Amino acid sequence: MRTAYSVETVRAAERALMARLPEGTLMQRAAAGLAAACAEFLGRVYGSRVVLLVGSGDNGGDALYAGARLRRRGAGVTAVLLSPDHAHEGGLAALRQAGGDVIGAERALGAIERADLVVDGVVGIGGKGGLRPDAARLASAAERARAAVVAVDLPSGVDADTGEVSGSAVRADLTVTFGAYKPGLLIDPGREYAGTVRLVEIGLELPADPVLEALQHEDVARLLPRPGAESDKYRRGVLGIAAGSARYPGAAVLAVSGALRGGAGAVRYVGPAGEAVIARFPETLVSDRGPDHAGRVQAWVVGPGAGDDAATVAKVLGADVPVLLDADGLRLADRDLVRGRTAPTLMTPHAGEAAALLGVRREEVEAARLTSVRELAAAYRATVLLKGSTTLVADPGGGPVRVNSTGTGWLATAGSGDVLSGLAGSLLASQLSALDAAGVAAYLHGLAGRLASRGAPIAALDITEHLPDAWRDVVRD
Repeated sequence: MRTAYSVETVRAAERALMARLPEGTLMQRAAAGLAAACAEFLGRVYGSRVVLLVGSGDNGGDALYAGARLRRRGAGVTAVLLSPDHAHEGGLAALRQAGGDVIGAERALGAIERADLVVDGVVGIGGKGGLRPDAARLASAAERARAAVVAVDLPSGVDADTGEVSGSAVRADLTVTFGAYKPGLLIDPGREYAGTVRLVEIGLELPADPVLEALQHEDVARLLPRPGAESDKYRRGVLGIAAGSARYPGAAVLAVSGALRGGAGAVRYVGPAGEAVIARFPETLVSDRGPDHAGRVQAWVVGPGAGDDAATVAKVLGADVPVLLDADGLRLADRDLVRGRTAPTLMTPHAGEAAALLGVRREEVEAARLTSVRELAAAYRATVLLKGSTTLVADPGGGPVRVNSTGTGWLATAGSGDVLSGLAGSLLASQLSALDAAGVAAYLHGLAGRLASRGAPIAALDITEHLPDAWRDVVRD
């Protein structure tokens, strides 16, 4: 499990460690890791040109000490001091002793244009808001230049705790972070600015309550349902799907397709798209008599392509089994009915749907994804999977938010969310918790999207067809 911690927690762990170590040891560990990462990124250090953008904080000191190490290996290193009177004294002395150059911001643009590598040490993890004008100009110059950009701990201008970017920020090709991942490195829009993220261990002792968790292959493999010798289709779990309409029969087909690949033993479909479903998936148990007469199920999915069928949504929410609400179901569900349920509820909105439920603009949700998913989970007393460039899953009772590490931009295609709903619902029927079902479904869905795409456009059913490959890939590891 990859974990991320708040700035407050990281700072407390740093203080505790520094109290036990000789002065400066922690910064030297960070600088050594940063220099090694820069050297690896450059490939050839000797003769390369490195520009350090140095602010007044400790990460400016990290950049200076790392620059000194690169200079001793033969790189030409120039430090641009944005606050000359407040630069880290020890780091500045080390760079000068190694033969590095030091210039002010007025000479920086030419140095950046000639650089092979720019190191962003402007603002540390405690920074808030966008970059100041001088720093913003240098960040823009670095983005325009041919140089690669490496950020120290976090791209300057990105909020470490939330990933929010409220103004200008550095766009890095590589971010070298120390001791622990920070939430802003894993959540968009901050994740987009971070590029590849490399963690350098510096010996921090961190608590067992991170802000974020990101499932890895081994975590997903441990959670996946596996049939035993005595299993039958009913013991493996039966999922009910109430979806589709005369206008949107495809939503039902796609939800069923994801469900059949999700580990449940059987899928019961209820709704007006039965003919389309049975034509594509004859193994589905189809009924047109409504949820009350569908037969026994261990979980329900309701909403994809449902149109204005609020009555069916209400009936499903009245069942004493886990329910996944998606698409039209999110719009049609009575909030008090959702809040009053005793069985788990999993809601799977995209940013626009989440914005409508929260009564805010879509842009506000996209800019503050972590805050939004937590607020929605608390407001509805439900587990919420917020879809998008960064998929987040939050439980209503708090605790770490799950962030998904798989996926591809090609998943932004019609019907992709219907497949995800069916897949997550099937995992719910297999007795996974709402948090685990959502996290595992997002992981497999993203991995299947990657396998299906391989850099090319895909359709929703392509995702379904590659779910077994994704499952095998996870289990094999």
